[in-house]
Parts: sequence; structure tokens; C-alpha cells
Amino acid sequence: MKKATVGIIGGTGVYEIEGVEIQEKVYFKTPWGYPSDEIVLARYKNLQVAFLARHGRGHFIPPSRIPARANIASLKKLGVEEIIAFSAVGSLREELRPGDFVLPDQIIDRTKMRQDTFYDEDIVVHVSFGEPFSKALADVIYEASQSLPVKMHRGGTLICMEGPLFSTRAESRLYRMWGADIINMTVLPEAKLAREAEIAYQMICMSTDYDSWRAEHGAVEAHEILAVVKKNSEMAQRLLKATLDLLEKKHPLSCFSKNVVRTGIITARERRSRKTRKKLNWLLPGYF
Repeated sequence: MKKATVGIIGGTGVYEIEGVEIQEKVYFKTPWGYPSDEIVLARYKNLQVAFLARHGRGHFIPPSRIPARANIASLKKLGVEEIIAFSAVGSLREELRPGDFVLPDQIIDRTKMRQDTFYDEDIVVHVSFGEPFSKALADVIYEASQSLPVKMHRGGTLICMEGPLFSTRAESRLYRMWGADIINMTVLPEAKLAREAEIAYQMICMSTDYDSWRAEHGAVEAHEILAVVKKNSEMAQRLLKATLDLLEKKHPLSCFSKNVVRTGIITARERRSRKTRKKLNWLLPGYF
């Protein structure tokens, strides 16, 4: 099985990567189950990349049932050090127009039904999540965007809701009061798990609508979003290639995700069960 250094997680409208040399497709079981779909291992110039469709090809997995732990564990096992994730989002700000792209730097968690950690058994690990995204990776993506006809916004707070229904008007207005700028259903637990696996992670958010906060307009509808998704997905492919071109020159990135788990293990060695140690060493060999 081939390895990869860069992982790409495709969201709504981004189900494949174009213009790469596909080398292998893999689908294997992790201690947390199987990933969303086959992982495509490919070569882009001198970079080895791994592509995974978050909802599966054909978009058949709803947000709350995405096997996020298996997805991140699979990418880690393949050697991935950086993850570029794509997601359609709703805008909570007038200036973030449908068709614009955003590189958020903060998250608010409104989910309640998801398994959001690898460390939920008899080994306790506390990892910093104050800065949930990789600034180094965001720098590369933002630089890449400057060569393209896309409006890229740097920074902002992404609120993650449970779904699959969209927000009520009251919720949408509340999120604006909280200081949130965009909203989606999938950044969590994905970003948390990437941090727990010591993988640098940045989400590229593609604005498709204004959610439900604008009283003078109707509430968001899925069919309206899909038209913008098609346009966004074409630009996403161009942005991805431009980003990979830069990553090829800048890799490896200097990210603080490295060794955050090793230094965050709290449980005494004599209290770590053999079963849990074996499971977690599958993810991070030698740590436990």
C-alpha cells in the first residue's frame, strides 16, 4: 500500500480531484471502523496525495453519521501530515457573498450526537485546541488563492451545527450575535480528531447562501445551494492545484500539531490497559 503526505477531504460538490495520476484505491478497517469510502492514492507532480470523499461518492452519508474517527485514522495510517478539507457553508455576514471562499481560524461547536475523540476509554489525553486550524497551511492556501479569480477571506469563526436541517431564523440571528461568520455541519469532529492524530488541518469554506438570518429573503433551500455548489466546485479544483503546487515547494510545514498528544497523556502507565494501548498505538505508534 502506497503512502501519502497530503490528505484531501472533499465535501459537498468536491467528490474527486482532477488532473492527478491515480495509483491505488484502498479501503481498510481501522480500530474505529471503515472510512466513508475508498481512499484514492494519487501523485500530483512530486507530491503523494490521498483523497477521501467525506460523505462518500454519491453523497450518501448524512453529517451526523460520517465516520470521522475512521476517516482521520485511515489518513494518519497512510502517512498524511497535512489535511486540506473542503466544505460548503452558509454565510452569516453580508460581506461574505455566495461564491466567496473563507479560511476560518476559529470554531464554535453546536453538535451533540457525534463521537468526537480517540481518547474516550481508559487512557486520558488532553490536547490544546485553542487554535483549531493550521496557520501554516492557511498561509499556503491563501497565497495560492491570490493567483486565481476568487474572493478569499482570511480568518473568521465557523459554527458547526448538527443538521441535517438548516437553521431557524432565530438560531441564525443568535449565531451572528455570538460573532460567528459562517456555518456548516462537518468541521467537527473532523478538526478535533486531526489535532488528536497530530495532523495539520485547514478547512476551505465555500459560501453558498446567506443561511436564514436575512428577514427580507426566504430561508435557505437545498436546491438554491446546489447551483452555487457547482460553480464553487470548479474553483475548488483550481485552488487545490495551486495549493499543491506551493506545498510541493514548502513541505514539510512547521506546525504545532506535532507531539501534542505525546505531551498530553495524563494517565499513569500502570493504569493503561493493554487493549487500549494496542488500539491507540495503531494510530500513533509507540506513544502509549
